[in-house]
Amino acid sequence: MTPRSARTALAAVVFAVLLAQVLLYPGIDTLVTALGADTTLDASMWFLAAEFGAFVLFAGLWGAASDAAGRRVPFIVTGALAGAAGYALLAGLPQVFDLPFLAILGLRTLQGAATIGAFSLSITMLMDLDGGHGRNMGAAGIAIGGGTALGAPLGGQLYELDPFAPLVAASALLVVVGLLASRVTDRAPDEHRGRLAAVRETIRETPAILVPCAFGFVDRLTAGFFALVGTLYFRDVFELSPGATGLMLALFFAPFALFQYPFGVLSDRIGRTIPVLAGSALYGIVVIGVGFAPTVALAGAAMVAVGVIGALMAPATMALVTDLAADDRRGVAMAAFNAVGSLGFLAGVLVGGTVADEFGFFAAFLTVGGMEVVVATLAIPAFLRLDIPSVEKRVDS
Repeated sequence: MTPRSARTALAAVVFAVLLAQVLLYPGIDTLVTALGADTTLDASMWFLAAEFGAFVLFAGLWGAASDAAGRRVPFIVTGALAGAAGYALLAGLPQVFDLPFLAILGLRTLQGAATIGAFSLSITMLMDLDGGHGRNMGAAGIAIGGGTALGAPLGGQLYELDPFAPLVAASALLVVVGLLASRVTDRAPDEHRGRLAAVRETIRETPAILVPCAFGFVDRLTAGFFALVGTLYFRDVFELSPGATGLMLALFFAPFALFQYPFGVLSDRIGRTIPVLAGSALYGIVVIGVGFAPTVALAGAAMVAVGVIGALMAPATMALVTDLAADDRRGVAMAAFNAVGSLGFLAGVLVGGTVADEFGFFAAFLTVGGMEVVVATLAIPAFLRLDIPSVEKRVDS
């Protein structure tokens, strides 16, 4: 398989994994009720938190195991098929047995632990390709954005059919992921490390990796916030149905998908500094703007702005990880980035959900948008001190 066809296949894998994940978001309150939860906000928060907590715990293990074996494909296939089984069990078991919600959260955790392997290592395989890190991460970014853009409205329509329909569709998608990934040529570096402590060692040897991780954290924090609080905000304040809520979320995800690849290529040409820093300066402000928009139309316009600015930042941030990591540490470097990003998503769910529950939606938007601005601002001096490879070196790679 040529690098170009491999890039396309791997982008399709990333797309399908994110599509499966986001199918659940537009009617998350409906789903947790069908799964036996007594409350919608708290139960939705912990249902999302269980998956992303597993992402945080297991992303590094998948990356380290892959680097140690010098292989990616078998791990992606295993993670995808195990994740498919997890989604299927979530859809099927509660309809046969009267499971406590704590058991549901346990299944959700196992599903997340498997799914992160397929997601993180697919992006790592894109990092292994030649052709420009910004180009490769732009492909990952447009796949992520495309999966989330389609997943939101499609998931909303599936909820109109049955609350368990998104789980069934997610399981089927991950089976397709496993089959597609099995056809991709492995290009993992021959030299690798054989220790599961590789993530910690990579951070110790290349502490500059923490800078894109910090930006990844705050970016994913807002994604987690919108997955829970944004969804319930549109459902409650504007009284939107799951289908209409999915369309509202798509106003963010569609431009986020559309502009990922061109902005990734742009970052190869002009460098990472402008896309990351300029985007971070605006991102938190427009997030706050969504919560203070008085009408659905203005809230939708703000969601579009969030998507465009997010697309400017995301591929440049992921490409920066590739710029800074050694060739034989790309797996653990991207695993660290995804783990920190998943921690950010988890923080967005927990912080946003807690503040919304205690103080209301407006306070939650202000808190999370303010966190984005503060953390990004604090990270700027460290970013400017990075020894980032030149534009010519990135393009030649």
